[in-house]
Amino acid sequence: MAAPAKPHLAFFLFPTQGHVTPAFQLATLLHHRHGFDVTFVHTEHNLRRLLRARGPPDALAGPPPGIRFVSVPDGLAPSDSDEDAAQDMAALHLSLPSMAPHFKELVLSSSELPAASCCLLVSDVDHILRAAEAIGMPRVTFWITAMQQGQRLVAEGLVPLKGSKGMRLKDFPSFVRATDPDDALLAMVLRAIMECHRTVPSAVVLHTFEELESQASSAMSDILPPIYAVGPVPLLLRQAADGAGGDNPAVDASGSSLSKEDRACLDWLDGKRPNSVVFASFGSLVELNEEHLVARLGAGRQRLRVPVQWVIRSDQQATAILPPEFLAETEGRGRVTSWCPQEAVLRHEAVGAFLQTHCGWNLLDLNLNSMLESVCAGVPMLCWPFAGDQQTNSRMAL
Repeated sequence: MAAPAKPHLAFFLFPTQGHVTPAFQLATLLHHRHGFDVTFVHTEHNLRRLLRARGPPDALAGPPPGIRFVSVPDGLAPSDSDEDAAQDMAALHLSLPSMAPHFKELVLSSSELPAASCCLLVSDVDHILRAAEAIGMPRVTFWITAMQQGQRLVAEGLVPLKGSKGMRLKDFPSFVRATDPDDALLAMVLRAIMECHRTVPSAVVLHTFEELESQASSAMSDILPPIYAVGPVPLLLRQAADGAGGDNPAVDASGSSLSKEDRACLDWLDGKRPNSVVFASFGSLVELNEEHLVARLGAGRQRLRVPVQWVIRSDQQATAILPPEFLAETEGRGRVTSWCPQEAVLRHEAVGAFLQTHCGWNLLDLNLNSMLESVCAGVPMLCWPFAGDQQTNSRMAL
């Protein structure tokens, strides 16, 4: 009698860094603790970026044992550099519907995947959830936002927003502040969220923990399928790694970065006093310019003479944003890199504060998870919101 097949998970997350990283951490944790086999589905564009970021020989080594990477066509233009790090979000959104048939074909034809009914999909992409529903594939969502009841809010005339206790209008995402009920961005967000809700009868998985957001979690339990707070995944992974001796590839989730990480920044931090460095990172999507950094941050930093580890993406060209004279004047007290292992940096004893634009906040966040990483590391945050839900998230952190 043949042994029963191991439980299998297929992950297909919205293809940006802030969705891929926590999902890969969760996949690694589930594989290590519960023996799940995992197929992590990337877009072709992102898989090229990931392999380029890992570089030889790591690119050849692949993910940890029991986890495999596959890709589906996305129709996005190929790139041989990290200059596309911020990605064209409009093109990315438009490409999502075309990925659904490729995902169905992958599930139905792959010899390395069990039958669709025996493989659980973890996703936050409405088109992919709908495709899984069509082939009888069980599914849970790894994505939820405060707009889950958006359709009801619109129907009752509460959105477009007129005001909210404890929050200013400017503290809400732009699509919530729309004055036109037919606003295109509002309609797109509502459609995607409600489709996710409709196609996920099983469960909603939240990257948070009850002690952090118990009130929101309790309220959502009354209106959603069963919800499970599974975080903070980075902390749980560290505990698993410590229990496995600290160097077990089965619990190594560090290979999810879509950009090449500069680990030399950790050596630089080793030479600094505890709690003396400001870690300034501006995320994977925000567009910065010289006025933002030099006019608003640089002068203050020069007066305070505080060491800063800057992270400015390669597509942003740090020398254009931080002029040569600024870099020369601050040499020795500051360091600039295009990307770094953020979680490891936040855990470093030299880091005393985290200046961030992305303000990721899990239950509300559409992109990144930096606030939760800061909480886990015990590092105070300086929030500098730019767009989307970042203003809301920074207000929630107060």
